[in-house]
Amino acid sequence: MLLTIDIGNTNITLGLYVDQQLGPRWRIRTIHDKMPDEYGILLHQLFHHRGYRPDQVTGVTIASVVPPLTLTFEQVCRDYLGQRPLVVDAGVRTGVRIRYAHPREVGADRVVDAAAVRVLYGVPACVVDFGTATTFDAISAEGDYLGGAIAPGIGIAAQALFERTAKLPRVELVRPPSVIGRNTVHSMQSGLLFGYVALVEGMVTRFRAELGADMSVVATGGLAELVARETQAIDVVDPWLTLHGLRIIYELNREPEQEVHRQGASSQEYQE
Repeated sequence: MLLTIDIGNTNITLGLYVDQQLGPRWRIRTIHDKMPDEYGILLHQLFHHRGYRPDQVTGVTIASVVPPLTLTFEQVCRDYLGQRPLVVDAGVRTGVRIRYAHPREVGADRVVDAAAVRVLYGVPACVVDFGTATTFDAISAEGDYLGGAIAPGIGIAAQALFERTAKLPRVELVRPPSVIGRNTVHSMQSGLLFGYVALVEGMVTRFRAELGADMSVVATGGLAELVARETQAIDVVDPWLTLHGLRIIYELNREPEQEVHRQGASSQEYQE
């Protein structure tokens, strides 16, 4: 049984794979100063609640954009699961060539998403990830990671409106009754939701102009479904895309060297 862990700035997403099928999955809040024992105990409780035991885990793979928590979860895996995790970083086979100017600057989650899309949905593709930041990632027809765009996330935008203005309230991120808001709350919800819908539609159009008309658009992240319901620009919504990518990369790194090369790995992968 494989445990996949995606450590983000706002949430930590975990998923258990049983025979390559995603089973229980959880989203927990990212707390930077939480101790390894606290996360370890929480992990035990999550397993127990779904009828699993930690000793059933035979492998762990981690993608993290929070370096201090990477070390924390490595210790959690050793102390509470008896496993040495595969951390997606420079030197790990991903099956994806990185064409970024400085490959080490690419977040592990973006590389993992590219690996998942390449295998599961085909290329060329644009991945839209609605996380703490809203990111757009371009994968070429050859399966190479080309780069992308980074915008503030919807949650950050909503928080900024609340914190940096005197009278605007904190609002729930839901669809308002209409695009034209009839009160302050609905006006803010319209600007946040439909403003980001317009952002997605505009960026997808520009990405398609560079990647080609056959580019597919795959959305992931906690707010992907909310945005996707309001636009035809998104072809697929996969909330667990990063977990699927972690599974794919874990399996790729378990295969014999010759099999890895057969599937397209090269010296220009993430280890650059």
